[in-house]
Amino acid sequence: MIIDCHGHFTTVPQRFREWRTRQVDAANDPANAPAPKDAIITDDEIRQGVGSGQLRLQQEREGDLTLFSPIAGLMSHHLGNEQTSLVWAEVSNNNVKRVCELYPDNFVPVCQLPQSPGAPPANSIPELRRCVEEMGFVGCNINPDPTGGYWTGKPFTDREWYPLFEAMCELDVPGMVHVAASCNPNFHGTGAHYLNADTSVFMQILQSSLFQDFPTLRLIIPHGGGAVPYHWGRYRGMSLELAQRPLEGLFDNIFFDTCVYHHPGVELLTKVIPTANVLFGSEMIGAVRGKDPDTGHYFDDTKRYVDACEALTDADRQLIFEGNARRVFPRLDAQLKAKGL
Repeated sequence: MIIDCHGHFTTVPQRFREWRTRQVDAANDPANAPAPKDAIITDDEIRQGVGSGQLRLQQEREGDLTLFSPIAGLMSHHLGNEQTSLVWAEVSNNNVKRVCELYPDNFVPVCQLPQSPGAPPANSIPELRRCVEEMGFVGCNINPDPTGGYWTGKPFTDREWYPLFEAMCELDVPGMVHVAASCNPNFHGTGAHYLNADTSVFMQILQSSLFQDFPTLRLIIPHGGGAVPYHWGRYRGMSLELAQRPLEGLFDNIFFDTCVYHHPGVELLTKVIPTANVLFGSEMIGAVRGKDPDTGHYFDDTKRYVDACEALTDADRQLIFEGNARRVFPRLDAQLKAKGL
């Protein structure tokens, strides 16, 4: 089985985006806010978007299952206020659940959290519990910078995050560390802000005692880990100097995906990071949608890159494509076992 750990509902209809615009415009005028029921996406709209988009590409690229979450860029926690974010998370998660109900053999839901600048991360716990306990979600996306590129909040390892981490450990769900759109003109969203966040959070963890406090917490650093695997010696050295411990100790809790859009990058990732810590991911249809003119293949067809890594054994590929996802997402594993898979 080939499990893609990183997929977003990027094929939502235009009217859903328009609903969001109206919602943000009415953030301080709740009497004129659009009704949540008007954000419901119909089965026909799902078939038109997902069916002709992610589902078609999943099948063409020999994939089996995608962990599916709301559009990362549209999380936009910096827009509106805390109530705006709560309603937005609810309607976004409800629509993701509907996709997974329509295509239960192809998609499994991962939730967005209702974060907001300055709001305690603990305020996201009720929505996390609703998604996991009531709707069968298997993980969550966590935005370490709800300000959208200005980073005015506390580090991801600050104790204000601890109640949320406690809930994740209790529910036994991992979190993908994933920022949203950038509203800072200095940082392009997918080209800079995403990768900056991946790298920054890893460094914050390196400097902290987070996993001593939460030994069962599991975090996925997406987009190949930002700069981390490609400067591994730098981080190993700083871990020994600053934290006085081997960096490899983080491998019990941190994992990386293969959302790296060329073969040399994926090959380096799989050489530097232990196979047990690499999960297959493509983020399609996402950050890079076009084809490589040199190969004629889509940049985000990441399975091709994994297949081309000659140093990987069949056992390695089984872990990357399936085994690691089932271990990191135990609720996913339980769902698959219930289906006899």
